[in-house]
Amino acid sequence: MNDFRILVVDDHAIVRSGLCSLLGSQKGWEVCGEASDGQDAVEKCRQLKPNLLILDICLPKLNGVDAARRILKDNPTQRILVFTEVSAEQVIQDCLDAGVRGWVFKSDTNGDLTAAVREMQRNKPAFSAVVSDLVMDGYLQRRHPSLVSPILPRLSSRQREVLQLPSEGKNSKSIATILNISVKTTETHRSNMMEKLNIHSIAGLVMYAVNNEIVHVHLPPVLQFPQAIQGTGALLQRKAN
Repeated sequence: MNDFRILVVDDHAIVRSGLCSLLGSQKGWEVCGEASDGQDAVEKCRQLKPNLLILDICLPKLNGVDAARRILKDNPTQRILVFTEVSAEQVIQDCLDAGVRGWVFKSDTNGDLTAAVREMQRNKPAFSAVVSDLVMDGYLQRRHPSLVSPILPRLSSRQREVLQLPSEGKNSKSIATILNISVKTTETHRSNMMEKLNIHSIAGLVMYAVNNEIVHVHLPPVLQFPQAIQGTGALLQRKAN
């Protein structure tokens, strides 16, 4: 019998290493590849054709939501299990609408993750309790729209890409090159987003991306904080003297 082949996608090498170790220790499972960004995930899926993709949401170059959309457009039967810290309702709903049928949080246990993989191996959905509640909310919204809070305006896949890249420090020219579009088209997408979201600055768009977990802000290494504390203490001591 062939092994159940799994592609692991996360931008943190230590997370990928831990996942590969855990998954590879399970009988009948094989980690067939790894990817560290959304664009690479799309390409590796096409090349390796895994049975299951384990996918983070906060990825450089192309976020997990849009990577999932592209992958499922190419292959609607591809099984995708999201493994992430992201809990924003809009992001979860976008993934469900794209066709994702599995979701586990990084705060869950190893047993929760392996159990979810086994469910998806049997072609069954595997959602945490939080996501299951959102699935029910979606059902209620379709049946009784007045019972559910209104959803924020949705961005297109291209708009989300144009929104993500400035948050990673890219300017309009770089974005146009990466997405193979003109600078004018890039700026048109940005203007349309501002109008749709009622936001009036680039900084506002970046804050929207962070607040809605389209991108994550990476803080400086923890080891820097003790040095900062020591420096502050020395300054206070000098003032006291």
